[in-house]
Amino acid sequence: MDIQVSAFGAIVALIVAIFLILKKVSPAYGMIAGALIGGLVGGVDVTNTVALMMEGAKGIIPAVLRILAAGVLAGVLIESGAAAVIAETIVKKVGETRALLALAIATMILTTVGVFVDVAVITVAPIALAIANRAGISKTAILLAMIGGGKAGNIMSPNPNAIAAADAFQIPLTSVMAAGIIPAIFGLTVTYILAKKLVNKGSHVTAQESETTVQGKLPLIVPAIVAPLVTIILLALRPLFDINIDPMIALPAGGIAGALAMGRIRHINDYAVAGLGKMSGVAIMLLGTGTLAGIIANSGLKDVLINSLDALGLPAFVLAPVSGIFMSAATASTTAGTAVASQVFGTTILEMGVSALAGAAMVHAGATVLDHLPHGSFFHATGGSVNMEIKERLKLIPYETAVGLTLAIVSTLIFGIFKFFG
Repeated sequence: MDIQVSAFGAIVALIVAIFLILKKVSPAYGMIAGALIGGLVGGVDVTNTVALMMEGAKGIIPAVLRILAAGVLAGVLIESGAAAVIAETIVKKVGETRALLALAIATMILTTVGVFVDVAVITVAPIALAIANRAGISKTAILLAMIGGGKAGNIMSPNPNAIAAADAFQIPLTSVMAAGIIPAIFGLTVTYILAKKLVNKGSHVTAQESETTVQGKLPLIVPAIVAPLVTIILLALRPLFDINIDPMIALPAGGIAGALAMGRIRHINDYAVAGLGKMSGVAIMLLGTGTLAGIIANSGLKDVLINSLDALGLPAFVLAPVSGIFMSAATASTTAGTAVASQVFGTTILEMGVSALAGAAMVHAGATVLDHLPHGSFFHATGGSVNMEIKERLKLIPYETAVGLTLAIVSTLIFGIFKFFG
């Protein structure tokens, strides 16, 4: 569409959305309201503002459908106990003497195989609390280890954020996942170094908090890993043999295969319903995100950002990670940040000569930098997983940001600097 919203209108849209989310309004409604007000303030009439919002939401629909399909895999992993078994096995193998590394790796792998990052933290948290109580490690250290591991896993996972980046830049999901591997290794290393420095900082775990309860019979480790293994194999067929199995097929197929391997196929509907419940909130939020993206994409904000980068003498490819960081700060969500940045800036990034893979990788990594801000659910869900007070949880933000920045910087070095100047 040729309708143009002013840059001021786009900024108002973001401010209104953040304000409403901070006031506990549903993120989807907050972003829809922000988009509507921003369009009107930006000089567009009601009819055309709504048209821009609809156009933006329409662009998000392919990602939404794939995210809903991913609910089958997530439901099987979480509800069957497979995720908990995978996490516990990793912690046992790495050993309690390297407890923080074990927790970071466990959360990273859970997120990598398709568990939401906040759900991965919540899944590993009972194990973390038990270990922390025995070893005298602070809540701050174990929570940073889990969050940092989760962030590292999130940029090489088939999670909604990666799906949003792959869809927007029209590249295979496996390419986005593979692009995150090297940055993730650096992110995991920085997480472990920082977490070790925090072992005695902040409150400690009480004996009561460290008590864990096992619900139902858990599967064995080999059948537990079948679901993610089958999913990754199916997704890998495209880059390896040019056989295109769409994530909309591969993700639920992996979940069904996992349920069969664990002897839980009769529960598949229950798992799918539970997984859909977890994904539907994200899908609805993304539709709200799409309306906001529609306003920002048709505004002068892109030009303001590009001109600012030019004025600072920064190369064009920096727009990719910067847009991811900017939008993750606005939405306090990796998924929403990736989706908005990819939808709004994707075409511009490609026109600047950046490849689709490089653009997707840098936007995706950038969206992990500020996705933990207090106006998002991740901040509260992760703090609650270890019974942490908000004041103490706030002190963790600089360390989480350092991990996210590591991911973004390494990704920018690989796909920006070395790609352009190497």
